[in-house]
Amino acid sequence: MSKKNKIQDSFLEELKKIPIIQVACERVGISRNSIYRWKRDDKDFSKLMDKALAEGEELVNDMSESQLLTLIKEKNFSAIRFWLNHRSPKFKDKVEVTTKVDINDEELTQEQQDVVHKALSLASIITNVSDKQDEKTNS
Repeated sequence: MSKKNKIQDSFLEELKKIPIIQVACERVGISRNSIYRWKRDDKDFSKLMDKALAEGEELVNDMSESQLLTLIKEKNFSAIRFWLNHRSPKFKDKVEVTTKVDINDEELTQEQQDVVHKALSLASIITNVSDKQDEKTNS
């Protein structure tokens, strides 16, 4: 095994523990420039790096959830609210759109359409208001 391969393996192992490229580089003693050059030039290393980052992020997510549950058990209101807002449909943030509409008008005005698109975008139902408007003009 070459010195480069050993360094790459050590880097990937560090990345699995803490998914921060700078920290993994410092622990292994390699520059970020080298890592990004390897990632750009070596498709296999790039895939392994992406996989190591994902594995590290999952580890941090698990640790974070564990800490969150500890705070919930300690009756920490912020932790309780965070959990409910993100885990329970009943407590999720909601978007309410109200506008005055003349019931005799069947079509929405441009302003009303903009409001609806903005609301849908905020609710993550559509990705971007301008994307939807572009789709409409292209049809």
